[in-house]
Amino acid sequence: MDAKKYFMLIAIISILFIGFLYISPKIFSDYTITVLGNIYIFIILAISYNLINGVTGQFSLEPNGFVAIGAYVTAILMLSPELKEQIYMLTEPLPLIRDVFVPNPFLALLISGFVAALVALTLAFPVFRVRGDYLAIVTLGFGFIIRIFLINTPSVSNGSMGLDSIPAFATYFWIGVVCLITVILVYNIVYSRYGRAMKSVRDDEDAALAMGVNTFNMKTIAFMTSAFFEGVGGGLLASSIGSISPDQFTFMLTFQLLIIIVLGGLGSMSGAIIGTILFLGGMEVLRPLDDNTWHFGPIHGIPGLRMVVFSILLLLIMLFARRGLLGDKEIWDYIKLRRRING
Repeated sequence: MDAKKYFMLIAIISILFIGFLYISPKIFSDYTITVLGNIYIFIILAISYNLINGVTGQFSLEPNGFVAIGAYVTAILMLSPELKEQIYMLTEPLPLIRDVFVPNPFLALLISGFVAALVALTLAFPVFRVRGDYLAIVTLGFGFIIRIFLINTPSVSNGSMGLDSIPAFATYFWIGVVCLITVILVYNIVYSRYGRAMKSVRDDEDAALAMGVNTFNMKTIAFMTSAFFEGVGGGLLASSIGSISPDQFTFMLTFQLLIIIVLGGLGSMSGAIIGTILFLGGMEVLRPLDDNTWHFGPIHGIPGLRMVVFSILLLLIMLFARRGLLGDKEIWDYIKLRRRING
């Protein structure tokens, strides 16, 4: 596809999606809009996580740590010094934490992303000395360290009480816009020369190194980019919820994102988007199963039934699509293949 057609396609998709963002509050209920906003945030997290785990092939388990960093940095920047004096009840906040104030939400999100990316750069030097399962263990430990730090430094994070009264700048429309921008940027990275180098690291790191690819630089760039967007997603999550605590950023968050990208297909950006919609949307569709008043013939809803049914559905999908729904391909690759077969 030449550049003109590519930019035209991006423009059409962007216009259609922004149009959907504009009209959907007039069509759907407030509950549905909340679910859609949550899906957009998880799309940001999923495609950024897929960049390091699927495209670059580095088995990393760190998203909950970077999401927590983004959420807390955004909250600290957006809360006024007066509000912080009221919120920090366990101990006095550090002078820097108390006095820093960035009322512009978009600047706060960018700073949150850059802080997460800077932490990722620092972490890259020891982390990428190992590969495979060892890399997973090291990055898993990073997520635990961040959570323990947040709990045990009340002068920074207000400890286990967390932060509340976070300004609700992350409206449904702006979450969708940030999601659209993130998807476009990540797609362009994946299909740039940097993206091709990342894929070469995934396919055979030793061969890529022999061909002159600086594998450490590529892994670091992917890691920092992933951390940046995870930090931005964390900031949006904090604003949309209005309050945060360390218990929200456990390994379960990473596990959910891992399910999503494996379900969609490791290395597939459109697969990560579809996986997010199916995972979060499916959880909401099956929610009545947890209600005792729901019944379908002799079957009655009981608490926990939703997770049982959802787990069985995931198991069946993975049995018939062992590389995920799209594998490492994009959805248009299958559309082109179908046209060739039919043509």
